[in-house]
Amino acid sequence: MNAQEAIAYIHSVFWKGSIPGLGRTQTLLAKMGNPEKKLKFVHIAGTNGKGSTAAMTASILQKAGYRTGLYTSPYIYRFNERMQVNGQQIEDDELAQITEYVKPLADSMEEAPTEFELVSCIAFEYFLRQRCDIVVLEVGMGGALDSTNVIEVPEVAVITNIGLDHTEVLGDTVEKIAETKAGIFKENGHAVVYRGTPSVEAVYEKICAERNMALHKADFDSLKLKSHDLFGQVFDCGSRKDLELPLLGDHQLHNASVVLSIVDALIQQGWNITEDNIRQGLRDVSWPGRFDIVSRDPLFIIDGGHNPQCIEALVKNIQDYLQGKNVIALTGVLADKDYGEMYRPVMPLVSQFVCVTPPNPRKLEAEELAEHLHRAGAQATPCQSIEDGVKTAISLAGENGVVLCFGSLYSIGAIRDSLYEILGK
Repeated sequence: MNAQEAIAYIHSVFWKGSIPGLGRTQTLLAKMGNPEKKLKFVHIAGTNGKGSTAAMTASILQKAGYRTGLYTSPYIYRFNERMQVNGQQIEDDELAQITEYVKPLADSMEEAPTEFELVSCIAFEYFLRQRCDIVVLEVGMGGALDSTNVIEVPEVAVITNIGLDHTEVLGDTVEKIAETKAGIFKENGHAVVYRGTPSVEAVYEKICAERNMALHKADFDSLKLKSHDLFGQVFDCGSRKDLELPLLGDHQLHNASVVLSIVDALIQQGWNITEDNIRQGLRDVSWPGRFDIVSRDPLFIIDGGHNPQCIEALVKNIQDYLQGKNVIALTGVLADKDYGEMYRPVMPLVSQFVCVTPPNPRKLEAEELAEHLHRAGAQATPCQSIEDGVKTAISLAGENGVVLCFGSLYSIGAIRDSLYEILGK
């Protein structure tokens, strides 16, 4: 089996979709000798900010000299991004070898695992083979019944910012969603949470008290932005002053505050992490596809946000970083998304839209999206291909403008590839 065959096999069970429950994952891991029981974890749930929080945490742990695994989803450009050790993505050969090992075990099960369950099991085996000291593990969806929740008590269980997403599975109020996410809280462990409404925080307090957990709330009160530009931001948090962060946006400062609480909880438990490690880890973190400047000439920004909270953060970033610039939005979307709501807050802030068709069976055709935007009062140009879309957007932006690419995650890889081809990178 090669990497292409491995990924094809993993995707072949996609039709099952998401079926909550831990049984299938537990069965497969037992057949594999339970690799997850030989690893230590920081376990991260939440609606938004999970990936950024995970990336910052992993970067700091790596600077502290720990061999650090990172498990995230979805991927932006390449499947291998989903599992990394010390910032290096899993090699194709190793992905193929581990998938070949897991496949007959999965095929022998009475009820086959879902795609995410299969990927999680492959990741656990990978991190064990790589002799990771600690793994930063991002939840796929929810908490209690997510396949990552087969792990025993993590070093820290984390909940980032929550909102109303996947309400049909997770609950129709933020309090119910908080309770579902807090399913990752385990007896006698440490919990770190993003600050929420009093009713949401009450959910965390109640569950932590029932499970005899130490609850650490992120320190938002002392957060202070010192400066920011398109190269990054400088901020204070508590006694830590002049911290540098290349990730842009006010929401990333809140995520960084969560990370600092995670690190403090780890230090309390004996992990050896210095203030220098923290500074270097934040300064050098990389998290592609989140208000990510992929080119400075022309100025070209890619943002993978696609739910209401992400769009809210995107709007604030446009106001904070792109004030006075000619902003051209390069975008494509899936037909089953609430794209009417998604584009409405952005419309007053962009000069015009360039529409492309995402390379996905659920795509909305570029012409249809352009018509929708026209009807809503925006200027929009449909393009026949993603390459045409990139060229058109750059041309419309002009010398002092900016191309802002957002919408469907499925377009982002092809857009970046087309841009690099045009620029000769």
